[in-house]
Amino acid sequence: MSMTYRFAADGRKVSLLGYGAMRMPTVAGGHANTWVQAGYDSSAIDQDELNRQVRMMLDAGVNYFDTSPAYCRGQSEARLGEALAASGYDRGDYILATKLSNFAPQQYPLAASQKMFEDSLRFLRTDYIDNYLLHAIGNGGFEGAFKPRYLDNGALDWCAELRAAGRIRNLGFSYHGDPKAFDWCLAHHDQYRWDFCQIQMNYVDWKHAKAVNARNLDAEYLYNALTELKIPVVIMEPLLGGRLARYNYALAKELAPLDPEASLAKWAMRFCGTYPNVMCVLSGMTRTEHIRENIATFSPLKPCSAEELAALERAAVAYLGQKTIPCNQCDYCMPCPYGLDIPSILTFRNKILTAEKPPTAKEALRDYARAVPEELRRADHCIGCNRCKPHCPQMIDIPAELAAIDKWIDGLKDEVLK
Repeated sequence: MSMTYRFAADGRKVSLLGYGAMRMPTVAGGHANTWVQAGYDSSAIDQDELNRQVRMMLDAGVNYFDTSPAYCRGQSEARLGEALAASGYDRGDYILATKLSNFAPQQYPLAASQKMFEDSLRFLRTDYIDNYLLHAIGNGGFEGAFKPRYLDNGALDWCAELRAAGRIRNLGFSYHGDPKAFDWCLAHHDQYRWDFCQIQMNYVDWKHAKAVNARNLDAEYLYNALTELKIPVVIMEPLLGGRLARYNYALAKELAPLDPEASLAKWAMRFCGTYPNVMCVLSGMTRTEHIRENIATFSPLKPCSAEELAALERAAVAYLGQKTIPCNQCDYCMPCPYGLDIPSILTFRNKILTAEKPPTAKEALRDYARAVPEELRRADHCIGCNRCKPHCPQMIDIPAELAAIDKWIDGLKDEVLK
């Protein structure tokens, strides 16, 4: 069985499954985008395992590799470059995507962006980038971030010059946040000729992203707007940071009758690949078993039927009824200046909310102690400084959620003492 391929705007063949190099394997068995508070060595990425995984993907026909200067605390590009160099494959055998991740104000000047690009070339061991993206264009708002990051400093025009010179082959952007940034880019398509766009798309966000946050745009709207302009779509967060892959009774109840053997992850990945203007579906695969399963799902892809799409919509509604926190564990909120392990705290709360059988108060407190060790400060240590809030692509009111979790934990303690 062979990998399903789609075609880019420039006619190049692209594997429908792509590797998102945000969650590289570590020697400790976790993934490298996780923040560990004390004594953590960023060299803990397991390079030998990553080399094996990259070679495995290339052998299976995966040819799209997406990274960023911001991933894995700055390690992703260099580690991916080393793995690709060790693979034995030629540079023309794979497509490299990386980003202008100039999030901090000190990175706004054009000279800083130019240095970031040159560093990317050096780390990735190449003299050109296939797909270059303006990274997370809506984060921080249009006036507060998009304009100073890309317009006022001339960075966008400079990127267009890079493409004209062949130093990048395709120019695109990834979108989170302020709708004005997305609308501006589409309104200026005639000027900048976007070659692709990366959006968050999955069967929950397809029709319900605005239900989670009124400032969101539904993935259906984003996809249709891009398709109308014939801009190919790259998908990020097909599994909502893994939330659509973990066992969830509400999801399984809707989907298992249609295919008892299919995992929840397979359902989510098939949904994304069903839409013909999707060029590539990115997956941040940490473990080899995740790679094997995703390769099997796309080799070849079986598009969802109308009946299956209807079941996925019912599953989305059931999922939203659980009132989970929309945390995708991207870790952009970290590190917390007060030492909180924010993603672990939010993920623990979601695990309780999606359990088929809610735990007792005593069981929940025990599980909280295991999930968020005391040395990684828990929700009660949040002082509401709000430094995490503007960094969240999902626009979660993190201090408010932590306060609610702290109140819930206090209630559990009172219940145990009764």
